[in-house]
This record gives sequence, C-alpha cells and structure tokens, in this order.
Amino acid sequence: MGSFSPFDPAQPTILTVPGLGGSGPSHWQTLWESSRPDTVRVELGMWNTPHRNAWVTKLDQAIRQAQAPVILAAHSMGCLAVAWWAELTRQPYGWPVAGALLVAPADADRSKAQAELKAFGPTPTTPLPFPSIVVASRDDPWIDIDRAHSLAVSWGSHFVDAGEQGHLNAASGIGWWNEGQELLERVIAAGSDRKGKPRAPGDARSILAINATDAAQEHYLGR
Repeated sequence: MGSFSPFDPAQPTILTVPGLGGSGPSHWQTLWESSRPDTVRVELGMWNTPHRNAWVTKLDQAIRQAQAPVILAAHSMGCLAVAWWAELTRQPYGWPVAGALLVAPADADRSKAQAELKAFGPTPTTPLPFPSIVVASRDDPWIDIDRAHSLAVSWGSHFVDAGEQGHLNAASGIGWWNEGQELLERVIAAGSDRKGKPRAPGDARSILAINATDAAQEHYLGR
C-alpha cells in the first residue's frame, strides 16, 4: 500500500462499508447512499464469500481514490474490514480517514462464528487512528453487547448502547435511521474543524462524548 496524498481541506466523502451479503435496498446504508450526495458505497466484491485481504485492498483503493478526508460508515463485517485496514496501513492520525461510524461489528473470535466471519479473526485491537463511534444492540445475534463494548474500548471508540434492535440492519425496522445520521454528523464534526483541519485527539473525544454518546443513549435508553 502506497503513501497517502497531502492533506486536502475539502468536504469529507462518506464511504459506506457493508458486511456479509452487502446491504439490500431497505438497509440504512443503501438509503443514505441514495439520499446523500456525499455518500458512496465501497464495492468490496465477493459479498457472500468475503476474503479479508481482498476487502482491505478494495477499501484502501476507495479511500485513496476519494482523495480524502474520508468518513467511514461501516456495518457488521465491514467494521472488521475497517479495523484491518487501520491495522495494516497505520495512517497518520486523522488523515486520510478522518473518522468512522462502526455499527454492529460482528464477532470473528467467538467459537460459534461462521467460517466466513472467522476468516477475519483475530480481530485487531489496536486503537484506531481517527475518531470513531461503535454502536451495538443488546440482542444482536452476531455479537454480545459486552464484546462490542470491549472492542470499542480497544479501538478507542466511543460506545453507544442502542438497546434491543437486533443487528441494526433492515430487519431491525430502523429504515433511514435518523439516530445514525445524527451520530454520523458528530463523527464528521469530531474529524475536522471548520477549516477542514483534523482535530486533536482530545478535542475529538470531547465532541463525541458530549454530543454523540450522551445524546444517543438518552434517545435509546431514556437516560
């Protein structure tokens, strides 16, 4: 993987990173892509038979072609592709990926994980080099809530408990997912200042903690 391009203070490009099987027409990622001109899907290929290195390579190509800054909106196994990309590229903090919304990460390390998912293990636990939020559901069949929280801690992500909403996909009935859009906007705000420059890690964490996590958990859990 080559060097990154110089910093460009342009408006961020939102890249959606689907999981196993891709995202169908009713999935929030697909709906965002059709309604937001700044949002594009990363075509990882081999949606039903994913290969970790191939997915990471496709993701890397999409990030470089976007000419950054990039905000990633990943779901399920797509979150693992993001973690592996960060592990293998070791980008400078905040560039070219300025932030990520990681929704319902799948657990590749549990014994009952299917073969396609196990191939993405062991899950990287290195802190991510950009501000991020992990959102997880209490009844997600792909990951236990405690494991999702543990990954968030390892990655240096802020954690949002979404209550009981399954895998936070089309079957969850969340549609366009307004709450997810609010979290995405907070990631964008944490990723760069009004002049388009990356925020210091401490400033980014403060924005996410105050404006994203607390607000979302108040919405989901009535706190």
